[in-house]
Amino acid sequence: MRATRPNILFIVVDDCGYADLGCTGQRDYPTPALDRLAGEGIRFTQAYANSALCTNTRVALITGRYQYRLPIGLIEPLRWSDREAPEMGMPPGFPTLPALLRGAGYRTALIGKWHLGYLPRYGPLKSGYDEFFGVMGGFTGYYTHIGDGGEPDLYEGETPVERAGYVTDMLSERAAAWVAAAAARPEPYFLSLHYTAPHWPWSAPSVEAAARQRETTRAELTEGGNTRIYGEMMQILDAGIGRVLDAVRQGPGGDDTLVVFTSDNGGERFSKIWPFVGRKFDLLEGGLRVPQICRWPGHIAPGRVTDQVCITMDLTATCLAAAEVARGTAYPLDGVDLLPVLTGSAAEFERTLYWRMRNRYQRAVRRGGWKYLKVADREFLFDIEYDPRERGDLSKKQPDLLADLRASWEAWDRGMLPLPADAVAPVSNLSEMLW
Repeated sequence: MRATRPNILFIVVDDCGYADLGCTGQRDYPTPALDRLAGEGIRFTQAYANSALCTNTRVALITGRYQYRLPIGLIEPLRWSDREAPEMGMPPGFPTLPALLRGAGYRTALIGKWHLGYLPRYGPLKSGYDEFFGVMGGFTGYYTHIGDGGEPDLYEGETPVERAGYVTDMLSERAAAWVAAAAARPEPYFLSLHYTAPHWPWSAPSVEAAARQRETTRAELTEGGNTRIYGEMMQILDAGIGRVLDAVRQGPGGDDTLVVFTSDNGGERFSKIWPFVGRKFDLLEGGLRVPQICRWPGHIAPGRVTDQVCITMDLTATCLAAAEVARGTAYPLDGVDLLPVLTGSAAEFERTLYWRMRNRYQRAVRRGGWKYLKVADREFLFDIEYDPRERGDLSKKQPDLLADLRASWEAWDRGMLPLPADAVAPVSNLSEMLW
């Protein structure tokens, strides 16, 4: 065991597209803080979210297991109207990532979005976090802080609070101050910094008056956006992350801090997702492939890029491995420790990844360079290595491979909880035009 355990800063952004960062191809606006982070660590080109929408990815991240193993992982997504359902939340006492780290002596906090069940039955303080400041539900108004229940949704612990400010800046400022204070303590820290940005509503300082109006009108919550406003939101997000990273670098133990950055799913309508197609709610690459960066000075060489195929739960396993914390056998991880690849002590390795969604009966498998996809009653087979845009369906040319991947998915699916009988949710999605 190492003499000291590393601090861990885990940053999750909301609905950020693969190419929304300068280091992944964005040219319309700068993201200097995240580009610097990539230069100080390792950037992933084939990182996948375990789901194409939010709650479900958060279930997998906090448990290290496919979300379909828990009832909350079957709803897509968790809404305010589900708050009274007895199983629609992260079960208190489940061995979550923060709970396991806290048991090993870590100080734990969540600053930002929870979206894993509503009070009084569920909440961050019931699932391993010592402290919480942020949003319980799936979104919030950036200025009004009105959430999906139509009321203010900002909490300190389990107490509703009123604060003035743009929520992205509020989360960044709180996180930077928390890191500075935590770094001075003797115990290591684990901070989950889960931004609501760049999820709608499309609110930014240049359109503050109009944004405030939209945030108070349910029918207009998803309206009024454009690529310029989205870029402004991303720049505010990047600047805030930069302030938090500066607090990490300047504090004691800054060089022994593992920083992880990722998104909960692929991008929304104004995101850059090149070279992929599809969006949030799709099991196309654009709905699943996410920007991902890890930094750990002295362990991860700077300026590296990896093609390692990985999925959200692998980050859970990697954090536990970095902290030298065992999971136990009652709930084995579906994630795989990536530290050997990150540190350069092992070569990249093949992964087989699985997905399913209620919307349009979608299912998918990624194995090696191949991807099996089913949308409603139509099956596809893509050579992702040479066809990342998923334009050339090879299902008729490779029927044996198609059948093999289909059988692999079916075997995996038998180990998951069954989907509810009302499996197909009526979701409006612009990328349906692709089919």
